[in-house]
Amino acid sequence: MPESPAVPAARPAGSELSAEDGKLVILARGARGRVGAVEGAAVRDQDGRTYAAASVSLPSLTITALQLAVASAAAAGATRLEAAAVVTEASTLDGAGHAAVRDLAADAPIHVAAPDGTVLGTVTS
Repeated sequence: MPESPAVPAARPAGSELSAEDGKLVILARGARGRVGAVEGAAVRDQDGRTYAAASVSLPSLTITALQLAVASAAAAGATRLEAAAVVTEASTLDGAGHAAVRDLAADAPIHVAAPDGTVLGTVTS
């Protein structure tokens, strides 16, 4: 299992998310809230299309929200991601989701937000 990257403790002052990245946080919150999932995620591909997903935990399948959002983008033909967001109560970004994003983007920011939408930090590596 990939290692969980640390999430920076706080965003630097004056570094608000762009409107497009803010939309990803809103979509991730909505995906999480609709089904009462542990986490929600959203990604934006090279064409500006967005994909949102919630974590899934079934007896035969467990997948993180970020993995599912990336898989949905890839299944729709995305070849590159511009950005991602995860809404979670965890203090770290899950390693499997991080690895999935890096499969399609070496440098796309991954914004990690609390359930209330407060951005806790951004992983860029």
